[in-house]
Amino acid sequence: MMMKRMGMAVVGAVVCASLLTGCKEKTPQANENEGAKPAVGKTFRFNYSIFFPATHIQCKTATAWAAEVEKRSNGRIKIDMHPGGSLTSAKQVYDGVVNGVSEIGMGCFAYTRGAFPLVEALDLPLGYPNGAVATRIANEMIAKYKPVELSKSHVLYLHAHGPGIFASKKPAKTLGDIKGQKIRATGLSSKIVERLGGIPVGMSQGETVEALSKGVVEGTLCPVETLKGWKQGEAISGVTELPGIGYTTSMFAVMNLEAWNSLPADLQKVVDEVSQEWIAKQGAAWDQADTEGWAYIKELGKSHYKLSETEAATARLLVRPLLDEYVAKAKGKGLPGEQFLKDLQAAIAAAK
Repeated sequence: MMMKRMGMAVVGAVVCASLLTGCKEKTPQANENEGAKPAVGKTFRFNYSIFFPATHIQCKTATAWAAEVEKRSNGRIKIDMHPGGSLTSAKQVYDGVVNGVSEIGMGCFAYTRGAFPLVEALDLPLGYPNGAVATRIANEMIAKYKPVELSKSHVLYLHAHGPGIFASKKPAKTLGDIKGQKIRATGLSSKIVERLGGIPVGMSQGETVEALSKGVVEGTLCPVETLKGWKQGEAISGVTELPGIGYTTSMFAVMNLEAWNSLPADLQKVVDEVSQEWIAKQGAAWDQADTEGWAYIKELGKSHYKLSETEAATARLLVRPLLDEYVAKAKGKGLPGEQFLKDLQAAIAAAK
């Protein structure tokens, strides 16, 4: 009888111990259900779709961003790069991120015209001095206004190229030489072409060199870096600077919201910190690319012109309606376009 009682006591102790152990094991699960961080050792693997070719400095800079994120996360975040539109085309990058085709993407707002009505102001012909300034200001504006149109993704950072120029098969010494030419352009730059008397033809940078070579277009409105970075310099005869109306094309690096929310707070901090540092790096990369672009044009022996002050003033008057049109459209959508544009112009003026 004594042995039986002792056996029951042992069983009871084992049961109690088991129950206590079970409670300890369940506690982390309960915390996870309340939104606690995943285990420290968990790794996350993301696909990064980028429309730039692998050889382009912007793709290399983005790849360096991915490597830095992996390094600082101690390998807990791994990112697979898909350059050259191999995962989603240039026009599909943003929607591809939102819909989960890729977890991260880099592309141009201009490729989906009308989808980003407030952000469109960034691409207006406002006389940007260089890529570093355009990139810095774009991020400042987004941080201040937090556009609802970007709420379907987590914005990592923006970047923007240096002042757009006109490159053509037939050199343009004056505004009159631009009139009637079929000119490659995207987004708001298409309207710039129209205001200058040209005929805009929409296409991505990747399509442009072939279009120039085959005569589908006679010129392109672009940053000078594309003449080397996208090999377009070999297909044109000359370059014309457009002072006073130097536009930019703003670009995004964004992350799928579900993927972003899957990261614990410490890894989100890593991604955001690296992204903030890459604003300056991406802007510097644009200016480096522009410098190399001008050197490339000189090496190829292409002609180089710059509008006179009188012609530049005329150009500013020609494109002024685009600014008014932007403000009116934004107002019609209930967006603070007028103030956004004023802040943007003030920031550019202060940077010169």
